[in-house]
This record gives sequence, C-alpha cells and structure tokens, in this order.
Amino acid sequence: MKSYLSERCFEVKLNNIRSDLYKIRSGVPQGSILGPVLYLIFTADIPTDNKTFIATYADDTAIMSVHENAAISSSNLQKHITEVEKWMKTWRIKANQSKSAHVTFTLRKGDCPPITLNGEQIPHSDAAKYLGMHLDRRLTWKKHIWSKRKCLGTKLREMYWLIGGKSQLNNESKMAIYKSILKPVWTYGIELWGTASNSNIEILERFQTKAIRSMFNIPKCIQNKYILQDLRLKTVKQEIAIRSLSYQLKLAKHVNTLASELSGTGSTQHTRLRRNSVPNLSLRFTKEW
Repeated sequence: MKSYLSERCFEVKLNNIRSDLYKIRSGVPQGSILGPVLYLIFTADIPTDNKTFIATYADDTAIMSVHENAAISSSNLQKHITEVEKWMKTWRIKANQSKSAHVTFTLRKGDCPPITLNGEQIPHSDAAKYLGMHLDRRLTWKKHIWSKRKCLGTKLREMYWLIGGKSQLNNESKMAIYKSILKPVWTYGIELWGTASNSNIEILERFQTKAIRSMFNIPKCIQNKYILQDLRLKTVKQEIAIRSLSYQLKLAKHVNTLASELSGTGSTQHTRLRRNSVPNLSLRFTKEW
C-alpha cells in the first residue's frame, strides 16, 4: 500500500524532450484496479443530511431535496451543498460547478430558487445525465430515448459495411453483432425508462425493425411480427416486461435490505404520472404478448 501511494513521480514528454521528474503528492494512478476502492474509502465520510438524499457512484454525485414548497426544497438543498463544500475544502477535492446541473423534477411550471456551489450559481437545466441516464424534469424519458436513438443510428452507419445488406457476412454473425453491440445501447437502464409512454418506446421499436430489415434485405411485404418470430427476437415492449420482472425478483431476494426497498412495494404511488410505475412494468406489456 505504501509503495502504491508514495514515492511516485511524473514527467512530461513533448516530441523527444522530457521534463524533470516531479513527485506526485496526491492521488493514485489513473486506471488502476485499486484506485476506485481507495476513492470510495477516501470519500466515505461525505456529509449527509436528514432532509435531503445523496446518491454517489464513484465520482458521480447527486443530491436531491423533496418538498412541496420550492423555496424550502432549495433551502434544504443549499444547506447540504454548503456542508459538502466545507468537506471538499478540507480534503482538497474540487467540484466543477459549470459541469453540474440543477434540475427541478415536477409537473408544475417554473423552477426552484437557484443553488450556488463555490460561490457560483449552478445552471438550471431541463435534464441531467447521471450514470448514462438522461433524467428530464417530467421523467418522460423522451430525451434519454432520443439520445439512444441517435447513438444507435451512428453505430449502425459506422458498421453498415460489415452488417449491411451487401455484406458477405453470414446471418448468424450479423445477428451476433446486433445483439452484442447495438442491442445493449437501448437495453441499458430499460428497467427504469420502460415507464415511458408508448409513443416514446415506439421510437426504439421502429429503429429495431428498420435495422433488421436493412441488415437482411427483408422486403416490405413481410410484416414485422413474422420477422421477429423468424429471427427469435423480442420487441422492445417484451424486453421491458422480461427485464423488469427479473429486476424485481433480484431486488426482492437481495441480501441488502436497502436494495430490497427499491422494489417499490408498499410505497406511495404517484397517480399524477400518466403511466405505470416501475414495479408494474412486468405486467404492463405481458398482457400484449
């Protein structure tokens, strides 16, 4: 451990010129296996508050405040952020407020009062990206789905020479590439964004059928349901039902009580949302099979 943290040096190389060696007085080697574990230990005492909720995954941190009164919600949030600021100064951790986002998740109009970090106001935004998920203020998941749709379109164009209709690759290999590269893009977080409306989910449904038709040169006269049956592929809605059910079963059997509470059973259902909740996703689309 001592050799890992101390007596480490760095130098800068430009063309064939090297700088002198300088000691690294803090931090760990980037990309190291032990680095994330040490970071978690280093930040384990980050301040918490009983009026807010903090979620951390490595260096991605989200602080949430819930209240019917927007002013009180912002006040509680600002109080917690101020404590985090003091903690960061003590342990020499720097947060970039320009890369932070302040989002008001509500069905009402208007935003909560502004929040500051390091003396600068955190910019308001209609959505925030956290762990690869785009969270919009009304939780419609439209921004997330469109983001994935654009990413899928880009990947498909880049690989069209390999999996396109004129490719000499056999069908089994094409399907393997689709399932290993394209499909994971839109299935990531499906247990959460599966609560989106049918119109948003159909954006990905249309991409899947379009991609499959172009990959295998399938004529327009053949219906989509027969194509999916022959290729043994599930629709996006079927994937939502299957993965959501598996997700709920894992949470129910999890040894950590905090994880089992995420299943949402017994919690208050927000009926103002015009769609099903996460625990009901497995039932939502199973009826359509």
